[in-house]
Amino acid sequence: MDELLTYQTKNNQTEHIKVLPGTSYPLGANVYPDGVNFSLFSENAEAVELLLFDTPNAAKPLQIIKLNKTCFYWHVFVQGIKAGQIYAYRAYGQFAPERGYRFDSSKVLVDPYARAIVNTEHYDRIAASCPGDNCAQALKGVVVDPSTYDWEGDQHPRTPYSISVIYELHVGGFTSNPNSGVAPEKRGTYAGIIEKIPYLKELGITAVELLPVHQFDPQDVRPGLKNYWGYSTISFFAPHSGYSSDGAPLAAVDEFRDLIKALHKAGIEVILDVVFNHTAEGNHQGPTLSYRGLDNQTYYILEDDPTYYKNYSGCGNSFKGNHPIVGRLILDSLNYWVQEMHVDGFRFDLATVLARNVFGEPIKEEAGSMNILSIIESDPILAGTKLIAEAWDAAGLYGVGQFVELAEWFAEWNGPFRDDVRRFVKGDRGSINALAARIIASPDIYSRTDTDINRSVNFTTCHDGFTLNDLVSYNRKHNLANGEDNCDGCNDNHSWNCGVEGDCEDPEIRQLRSRQIKNFFTILLLSQGTPMFLMGDEVRRSQKGNNNAYCQDNELSWFDWSLTKTNQGLLRFVSKLIHFIQDLEVFRIEEFLEVGYSSQKPHLTWHGTYLGQPGWEEDSHALAFSLSEPASGEHLHVMFNAYWEPLNFELPPLAPGSNWHRIVDTALPAPDDFTDLATAPKISQSNYLVTARSSVVLMEKR
Repeated sequence: MDELLTYQTKNNQTEHIKVLPGTSYPLGANVYPDGVNFSLFSENAEAVELLLFDTPNAAKPLQIIKLNKTCFYWHVFVQGIKAGQIYAYRAYGQFAPERGYRFDSSKVLVDPYARAIVNTEHYDRIAASCPGDNCAQALKGVVVDPSTYDWEGDQHPRTPYSISVIYELHVGGFTSNPNSGVAPEKRGTYAGIIEKIPYLKELGITAVELLPVHQFDPQDVRPGLKNYWGYSTISFFAPHSGYSSDGAPLAAVDEFRDLIKALHKAGIEVILDVVFNHTAEGNHQGPTLSYRGLDNQTYYILEDDPTYYKNYSGCGNSFKGNHPIVGRLILDSLNYWVQEMHVDGFRFDLATVLARNVFGEPIKEEAGSMNILSIIESDPILAGTKLIAEAWDAAGLYGVGQFVELAEWFAEWNGPFRDDVRRFVKGDRGSINALAARIIASPDIYSRTDTDINRSVNFTTCHDGFTLNDLVSYNRKHNLANGEDNCDGCNDNHSWNCGVEGDCEDPEIRQLRSRQIKNFFTILLLSQGTPMFLMGDEVRRSQKGNNNAYCQDNELSWFDWSLTKTNQGLLRFVSKLIHFIQDLEVFRIEEFLEVGYSSQKPHLTWHGTYLGQPGWEEDSHALAFSLSEPASGEHLHVMFNAYWEPLNFELPPLAPGSNWHRIVDTALPAPDDFTDLATAPKISQSNYLVTARSSVVLMEKR
């Protein structure tokens, strides 16, 4: 039945709204010319109320409107309101945790489909966790009309994996440091990144992979610290308002789109790190923010005693991704970010949680089987986007190789690449065979020959673990600042401090560390697959040995822009090496290289210190290979020496009129560590003495 309501605004103006039954579709708050339709799902609620507010921190709503029910969908249409309206819900039902019900009508709930979130300044996680009304301290949604933004003809770059270089970037940490040169009001924001696009472009980056930008809970951490990384999602549709330079309710939405548009103009793609494996509501003692209070049994995988949550994420709960309603929410979220926010791809955090059924059991992986991952992979809206899986979870399910094997369009973080390259550069015994496999795109892991081998996303560092500088500066983690007695973070890092733990003034150790960092970059960028590296590794950003800085929103984690001058030699080396590989056809190949000589096809030939004699023995620490692309006439010879003494490598003979020229020698100081082919020095001898723990790249020039 229609209902006419009036109320007084904060400006003492009288407003009139008309309430109509509304429809169950589409979900969320959707704007029409004469008002807004609200719809949400709850199978077990007994009643649901829509709350309308005039200010984010209002202690009580201006209007309370009862929703109508069709099947399990609750809905209403409100005439006379528009984009910018602040709203939330209350849900009524049983509070019986022992049966899986956690309805609490004293809690204000965020719409799972809310596209903007407000009241972050007054939000209180404790108030959402304890009994009693939390209206003034609750997060609330904002009605968004995505159709009004001017994209100015923006298009997805659609950069192939074969020429992609991914830069894992934290939105806040990239420009928060006062020495970033960004205006104070823009530091740590979407707008701040826009000012640094020339830096990314000059470095050679083709895609930024943003740590979570879905609205998250900074308070989901022990007292006195802040959840910095953002792996604590509240809303899967709203850009994190804390990264906006403007506090207006809709500012984060537009500022995020401004960033996307600016990056696309520079030819840089945007990949979002998305966390569909758990939410900020945590375990049975956590806050009631949204999903728990709307339909706990629907959204979470519960234990046999449904008072408790199964915890495959390691963060207190596990999202029930293969429930039809939750799966639809995940797919709708991905579609929204592609269609309305123009992002180019997604990295799925702990993706194997989504490979578990509604009871938490691993789904039997078969080609053509239906689960949320196969639905995502086959969705036409997502066709052409980059879909990257972190193929493991916190409960021991490890699926590296399975996503690429069974899904046509998924790529994967190649965890073994990280570990095996670290072991080789460190100098561990028995690491040569594994290194060789990683260099040629890990055929021991990715056996498909009918898909792009660059679906292997290669990395040696990421947000989770040591920075590259710390990987060569620390033997053990130093996480005491996190307040967990150094018990958090990984213990097995395959790191080596080069002789002294932490900062060191010894020139020999400093030179060795610099050489090792360049070795890591050389292996990463010359391997088949898609390279990814961590923000600041190109200038030796350090976290002082903290390998789990998820709660360190301070200079420990932020990009220190003074390092671009202090370590400008390394920055030049990385940039030059990236542009070098981007200009060569041999690094754009989408299928496995032929191993062994071929006069017609791109190929790789293994060597050791002697030609044609790779040392596959346990005690070998040296590997070389020749890389050829006959069609383009490209011919390279690469030598890696992880031994602690210099080694003399034989060089392949060349035809008369051709010579080897030195492009890279990581043992040399800048600018001689990288030389462009046009000015690269000619190598006249038939051998090359490769310094201890260094890498050399030669290229044929006629």
